[in-house]
Amino acid sequence: MMGLALFCGVAMMVSHGFGQESASLQKDPVLKGQADEYNDRIPKTVIELQQFRKNSFLPITGASGQLGTVTLINLNPLINTWFLLLIQWNGAGLLESYHLQNSDPSTQTLSLDPKYPHGILISTKEGVHACELWSVPSGSELGGASGTGKPYTPICGGKLFLRNRTQGHKTTLEQVTDLLRNHVWQGEKITTFVRETFYTDAYLNTSEMLEAKNPSAETRPRPSGAPARPMMSPRYSNHFLVPEELGIDLETDTGNRLLVGRWYNVKDLPGVFVSVTQPNLVAEEVVESQGKQVNPLDEIESKALVYMVAFDLDHFDLGFEMGTDHPKVGWSDRVQDQVRDDTLPGPDGIGTLDPLVMTGMINPADAQRTAATFVGGFKRFHGAFRWSDLALKNQGSHYGFVENGVILSKLQPGLSTVVVFNDGTIDLKTWKKADDADLHRIRHARQNGVPIIEYDGATGTSRVGAFVPRWGQGNWSGSAEKRFRTVRAGMGLQIFQNRRFLIYGYFSAATPSAMARVFQAYQCRHALLLDINALEHTYLAVYIRKGSEFSVEHLIKGMDVLDKTKGGKVIPRFLGFPDNRDFFYLFRKVDS
Repeated sequence: MMGLALFCGVAMMVSHGFGQESASLQKDPVLKGQADEYNDRIPKTVIELQQFRKNSFLPITGASGQLGTVTLINLNPLINTWFLLLIQWNGAGLLESYHLQNSDPSTQTLSLDPKYPHGILISTKEGVHACELWSVPSGSELGGASGTGKPYTPICGGKLFLRNRTQGHKTTLEQVTDLLRNHVWQGEKITTFVRETFYTDAYLNTSEMLEAKNPSAETRPRPSGAPARPMMSPRYSNHFLVPEELGIDLETDTGNRLLVGRWYNVKDLPGVFVSVTQPNLVAEEVVESQGKQVNPLDEIESKALVYMVAFDLDHFDLGFEMGTDHPKVGWSDRVQDQVRDDTLPGPDGIGTLDPLVMTGMINPADAQRTAATFVGGFKRFHGAFRWSDLALKNQGSHYGFVENGVILSKLQPGLSTVVVFNDGTIDLKTWKKADDADLHRIRHARQNGVPIIEYDGATGTSRVGAFVPRWGQGNWSGSAEKRFRTVRAGMGLQIFQNRRFLIYGYFSAATPSAMARVFQAYQCRHALLLDINALEHTYLAVYIRKGSEFSVEHLIKGMDVLDKTKGGKVIPRFLGFPDNRDFFYLFRKVDS
């Protein structure tokens, strides 16, 4: 609590907002001062990273007559989702801090009013609602909500959620890995040895190739609304693969036999499609166009099964949630001594996200519409560069992330970035310094290394990322020279017939070169690596709802061990209980 006093003084200013245009942001003196705080290379709090925040304060009187001050901080007014409520009672040493989430940011606004010194006013389409929070003699609603132990507790008639700190679930593998890295000398070398000795190809999936008895099998019409057909070798257009480990039920009349590269509808989940292939089945024109931009593929990764899942973004919005523990915001151990500033707790001047609360779980407002979840990116330990020019720039170019408009780690130039804007538009791009002009309108963002496939605006074409064949410089997880074939997940964006598809790729045994071959064959405009090495790091599940019935299907059957069960019912990761890792989720648009 003592650390909270630092930003209490910063927050207790008169109310200020900001305009949507960059010029307006620069002219406002309060916002200029907050931008200076954001840029200063000094120790700070996560609140001082929020250069667009709106601060307001109000003198208050408690139930027993004690005087105090309440401060309400809208951390990004354009996004209007996360708020910090600070209560300081005169004579009390501790500052009370509450992290609030707006359940309907598009229609609800929060404010303090001297005419109502008992709580927050919430303006909605129906009118203004008074929410009494700190003046109730029998105990405040805030106090009761903070004691529930639930990640999200509804308050103010369900118009707001109080975010509470909980412990996110960790698998045994993650517990051991964290223990070694954080508490054992040369623990990372031990984990690397174990991974490369015992886990290489641990999740390898292969398939026999079956020629269709019906010569016209490959001429079947493409499913309605499906993504563009990937560029596969015509020699295999009439051949089936048999993905025995596929755990998602598809609309097909050929059982578990799937035509090479063909998109199939997911049963009872409109707008979601699955395709299966192998890197060695990609069309020769793709292979030739890549040339030396990728490393040669060995026999194992060439034949390792790849599972692709496409989401039609006309039907879905994309959400992002931080884990309860990861990624962290301090220094990565990978950064070189010459760029590390030990006077700072982390590259952005912060070493913790306190007093903000990371829940590791989908918020209740989105939960009922959630159709799929999948794991995010690297932990902070691996989320920075040891080699290449990126290692010498921007304090090691730590991977950045933004949740609900709140900058938790600065977005760094040169890194592959998933971006969700305030209007719901989703983009995958290589971040540039000039893109910082859009920070105020970013709802979510997650960086994870350098591009696998990168769009060239000058030519209007996509190409293999420059660092794909360079192990150390690409930070693909391995030593400077050593290649490491392992299970990997990635994400790509395809634009086809004016429709946008978010494509998740699960590569059962691959290097970045194999990923580049497949993502380019699937005509992705941009693609990036997510996480690697284990099923818990490459997890994807979809959720099927039929009336009151709810079922969970996993991309790979073995991923079901990461969920919980109670009374014979599955409680899915991220949706049913908090997790220590960050993740993405697709939730159906209201009008879809």
